[in-house]
Amino acid sequence: MKNENLKQLLQETLDKCSHYTREGTVASYIPELAKAAPNDFGICVISNDGAVECVGDCEKKFTMQSVIKPIILLLALEDRGAEAVNSLCGMEATGKPFDAFNYSDRALQSEHINPMINAGAIALCTLIKGDSYDEKFSRLLDLARRLANNPSLDVDESVYLSEKATGNKNRALAYMLKAYGMIGGDMEEVLDMYFKACSIQATAQDLASIAFVLANHGSDPRRAERMIREDHARQVNAVMAICGMYDGSGEFALRVGIPAKSGVGGGIMASVPGRMGIGTYSPSLDKKGNSLAGVYALELLSERLGLSVY
Repeated sequence: MKNENLKQLLQETLDKCSHYTREGTVASYIPELAKAAPNDFGICVISNDGAVECVGDCEKKFTMQSVIKPIILLLALEDRGAEAVNSLCGMEATGKPFDAFNYSDRALQSEHINPMINAGAIALCTLIKGDSYDEKFSRLLDLARRLANNPSLDVDESVYLSEKATGNKNRALAYMLKAYGMIGGDMEEVLDMYFKACSIQATAQDLASIAFVLANHGSDPRRAERMIREDHARQVNAVMAICGMYDGSGEFALRVGIPAKSGVGGGIMASVPGRMGIGTYSPSLDKKGNSLAGVYALELLSERLGLSVY
């Protein structure tokens, strides 16, 4: 599709889906997230010729929240390898909310969680290399900056402090993981890293840039550079396809059919292998925590462009 036609399609999609911004609900369990403007809506696509097309609020900053989880998984894979990651964290969809406790009626085991839910991401933070959790976080932030091709990515301090003050469910999850012997160390340090990771600010274009690298199996053709190992990028794409949209992942696979990761900050990062990276932003969420307008926009784009990998 020619760039001018893609731009027109994106604008049509934005216009057709904008009413969904009034039907969802902005996340409020983290108080700072409740301040988001519910009508914000942006879509960005980076196609494999390197062309960047954006419409709407593509430069509006928001916190990545769970969209950081694929990057946590990537860095754990790069640092420790697939065997260590897969022994700590399963790959199957849980069919439960992202912050659920009751994964199983048996003792908690690695196969009961996955990297795209809170418990799995918290566990994988312990695999990232570094002499301290400050160093581990710095390496994670550096990877996010490189993948997004944006050295200015940084933490929204107000959201971070809000998460830290109210994140008791995540504390319970971390201590549950420790109680079952799955992770060790100082849980407050692990959690501090996780809260900071979720509070990294990005834009829809940043998400599209990260997805663009994943779509090219770890390379960035624009920079003629391999960013991450091909097998690790493929694993992340697969995990996003299986469980990247919380307990709405199966429905998303049928409706849209591409690897994607959502966050309660309103972002969705979608990778179309071999074709494009897509980032959307709209903070009005459905009942499962996914951006309502973002999901409908991706569904329309998938239909019009034949994006489904299935």
